[in-house]
Amino acid sequence: MKNIPNTQLDENMLKYLTDNFGEKNVSVSNTDRAAYSRDLWPLSTIWMLHENRMPYPPDAIVWAENEEQIAKLLKLANEKKFPIIAYGAGSGVCGGTLPLYGGVILDIKKMDKIVEINDKSLTVRVQTGIIGQHLEHELNHKGYTMGHFPSSIYCSTVGGYLAARSAGQLSTKYGKIEDMVLSLRVVLADGTIVETTSTPRSATGPNFTQLFVGSEGTLGIITEAVLKIYPLPESRIFRGVLFKDIASGIEAIRRIMRSGVTPAAVRLYDELDTILVGAKKEESVEAPIQYEPEEEKEDLVKKVTHKIFDGLQNILLGMPGVAGKLAESLHGKCLLIITFEGDSKLTETELKIALEECAKAGGEDKGEEPGRRWWENRYNVSYNMSKVFWRGSFTDTIDVAATWDKIEPLYHAVRKAVSPYGLIMAHFSHAYIHGCSIYFTVISRGRSEEDAAKRYKKIWDAALAVCADFGATVSHHHGIGLSKAQWLKKELGGLMDVYRSLKQVLDPNNILNPGKMGLTEEEIDIAALTSKK
Repeated sequence: MKNIPNTQLDENMLKYLTDNFGEKNVSVSNTDRAAYSRDLWPLSTIWMLHENRMPYPPDAIVWAENEEQIAKLLKLANEKKFPIIAYGAGSGVCGGTLPLYGGVILDIKKMDKIVEINDKSLTVRVQTGIIGQHLEHELNHKGYTMGHFPSSIYCSTVGGYLAARSAGQLSTKYGKIEDMVLSLRVVLADGTIVETTSTPRSATGPNFTQLFVGSEGTLGIITEAVLKIYPLPESRIFRGVLFKDIASGIEAIRRIMRSGVTPAAVRLYDELDTILVGAKKEESVEAPIQYEPEEEKEDLVKKVTHKIFDGLQNILLGMPGVAGKLAESLHGKCLLIITFEGDSKLTETELKIALEECAKAGGEDKGEEPGRRWWENRYNVSYNMSKVFWRGSFTDTIDVAATWDKIEPLYHAVRKAVSPYGLIMAHFSHAYIHGCSIYFTVISRGRSEEDAAKRYKKIWDAALAVCADFGATVSHHHGIGLSKAQWLKKELGGLMDVYRSLKQVLDPNNILNPGKMGLTEEEIDIAALTSKK
């Protein structure tokens, strides 16, 4: 592994860490420091694959077992002025845990206990180091669900969900993580441990639970949470509906949400994503959806598009502008997946109403198979993305959201802006009565590591500039980290000064995850980060 400088922590500080955490819970090995020098931010993956290097390693990693250890660590960090970066499972995609200034990575996965399941109030108190799938499995065993199913559920923690305001695939019914949390325990920068009141609603001034949700470890370390849970649904039903174009599909979703029914999941794929959803690819985590209407089986455009991922990727992505224009000129049908879950009498009625609204928008009911196949294989796309990197390209997802009046023009504007730099597709999901999220996927490549980093930045700048113009949010559920920090400043405007003031009060020595969330006064050019050798 290249470019792993020696740790900057002196012997006395390392001794303090081992005395308080135990030797087994402290590491300064180059292997561990390299592993913890990144999350799944595509730019850091580009660094690793091009030159097998990690330019921003931490000085040490500690694995906490309780709040008292964390409190002592933060007191030492304030005294010695070194950074602390809270770390869950490292599945973030925005560079949120990148130790730009060294310091200590604080891994909390050993704090993974389910403290209490409250049957009467339908809540669970849990330590935030627990992996999402482990929590869901234990809840299912007791007859409950949290309803939170992000694509990263096998490799992400509750703390990560709370830190970045994550959304699961059933957010239309259950909400995002900020809708699920009732209270938090937090260790502040000075080592003080605080807890907010667990109650369904309150009028006692500002909501301090929500203050820490989404702060990405910049204001405190979240150690415990009380979350809402629900009885396991007795019924889960699926449908696939085909539309002639994206506008018809968007209108159908808007009508469904306006009607008052609550789907568990809504996913509308644009023309290109519909083709890829129907592509017959090799199995990985699960078998992919196989959706291909009989009349379109011999579609030449489909076959050519499939070849992008089966051998022609090098040719097309070597000319990203050509690939982008190919996608822009593509015209075809769009697949909508809808699911309902809960009481069987309710789900059947809700599906009936939803299909009526789809028909009014010109939708063609394709039965339950497309929806069921999506449910059974809903995680496989994320686990296939690594293949794009190994073929020499890079990929990323852009999660934006807006109100219904802006959704369709925003979609077309982002595609047009990004197409010169790569292949772009999208699906519409996380739908609410007032609007929804657009989840863009972009694939491109560069001639070198620096060229790839510059192209990566151009893609993000092009997409988020459009979002700023439309008044859309630059992140629906992936958070901010490093990659969107400058755009967060533009979205918040004058409120960014309020955030900085709050940071100054809670963390005057700036030890908590410095350099993230746009809190630094200097501009951090993410493309320029690549130049550090």
